[in-house]
Amino acid sequence: MDHVISGVAKFQKEVFPKNKATFEKLANGQNPEVLFITCADSRIDPNLVTQTGPGDLFICRNAGNIVPPHTTHTGGMTASIEFAVAALGVSHIIICGHSDCGAMKGALAPDSLDTLPHVKEWLGHCRCATEVVKEKHGDLSADYLDEVTKENVLQQMQHIRTHPAVAAKLATKQVQLHGWVYDIESGDVLCYDEKAEAFKLLQDVYGGKPFGEKR
Repeated sequence: MDHVISGVAKFQKEVFPKNKATFEKLANGQNPEVLFITCADSRIDPNLVTQTGPGDLFICRNAGNIVPPHTTHTGGMTASIEFAVAALGVSHIIICGHSDCGAMKGALAPDSLDTLPHVKEWLGHCRCATEVVKEKHGDLSADYLDEVTKENVLQQMQHIRTHPAVAAKLATKQVQLHGWVYDIESGDVLCYDEKAEAFKLLQDVYGGKPFGEKR
């Protein structure tokens, strides 16, 4: 905890003064371009990975980068997605999974979560991903962790399309949806290429063009 407290002091003394104009502007509102949905895992830092600053990303985090399908039941993810898309007007949505994901390990072995009933229920939103992988291989094991991680991103992309605000913006091409997987050890970011129906390195999908302008 000491390093957290000292970090705040360093921010106030060194970082904030250098960026005072930015924070003065942000004090009166926000205008993020991207809704970034990722895992709550402590090893994931969206701003660090994307080299963005305050105000650039509207970030939603939870175990497993999950987007529950839209229902009439209001939840934190549903409200945040609606606000980002309908009120803030983001033009891109990224759902980003990551390597060595504990949530995906739990999804692969739900019986191991009996002492974590809320986690087990939450990860029920990943069942489509595990069922797809099981159908392909005939079984489920830790060997398929990377495959389940990628499939889970695809399934959450399907889920977010059921949210009315997102569906409307996708239909009118005001929003683009992206599926990413971040590799912690290598620093690589894999992006889903819809034409190839496969995850490829970010640079191969976007080809160095401005964000969202695919080849």
